[in-house]
Amino acid sequence: MRAVATQVDDAVSTPVTAMPPHRGRARRVFFSAQTARILAPIAGLAAVLALLQLAVAVFHIPKYILPPPSDFLPAIVTDWNQLWPATVVTAEEVVYGFLLGTVFSIPLALVLSSVRPIRDTLYPLIVFFQVIPKIAIAPLMIIWFGAGKMSVTLLTFALCFFPILINSMAGFSQLDPRRLYITKSMGASRWQTFRYLRVQSALPYMFAGFRVASTLAVTGVIVGQFVGSAAGLGYLLEASTGILNTALVFADVVVLSILGLLVNYVVVAAEALCMPWQRRKATA
Repeated sequence: MRAVATQVDDAVSTPVTAMPPHRGRARRVFFSAQTARILAPIAGLAAVLALLQLAVAVFHIPKYILPPPSDFLPAIVTDWNQLWPATVVTAEEVVYGFLLGTVFSIPLALVLSSVRPIRDTLYPLIVFFQVIPKIAIAPLMIIWFGAGKMSVTLLTFALCFFPILINSMAGFSQLDPRRLYITKSMGASRWQTFRYLRVQSALPYMFAGFRVASTLAVTGVIVGQFVGSAAGLGYLLEASTGILNTALVFADVVVLSILGLLVNYVVVAAEALCMPWQRRKATA
């Protein structure tokens, strides 16, 4: 069936007359682009930290209001015995909520995009529940499931569910009719059409939803830990604020930001593995 999918791509694509670039040159361009993508945000972050250090010194801002980077960056090391267990708890709840949102939203997106009566019935209800502020349902999660990991995970699931669902529905609906016609004419079964055509057409949209959900997952966990948890970076952030330990607050925020970046980069790496043709297009 892979040969069928290849022939379908060849049949619907425009003939290319130009010779492809040399592999060595394409590889150098790719690694140069990747290096620039890594160094640019690091340089920007360094500039922001330098400006913050300068602003605190020039305007004589009290450290309990805005500590300079020379105070809160070392706090990541000195208070690591508090930050590391909180990071582990937060990371687990982010992963659980994100995976739960993925497992439920993608099959539902396929059903809603395929069966119009079900879509007309369920989609307005889904939108109705989506517009409810999630911070408003956080106390209900505590009442129903108790304080702890379960309520935080479910709140994270509620934030991740909708963006993955909407993007997956758009992806499953964006099927090139020319490819579908050619695939059917070549004798492909329904499963083969779904696997090699419909899923591949939906993957870019699904990963767009994953990227949005990965950032919302971190937000959902922190909100849940604010409301009803005795562990995690959100709980540590609230506790540090209560005792005016501003250096630990900023150190917590830095670790939390790094965790969010790691989650996002995991999604980007999974996208590169699942869609290698997109990487080849970028280096062509």
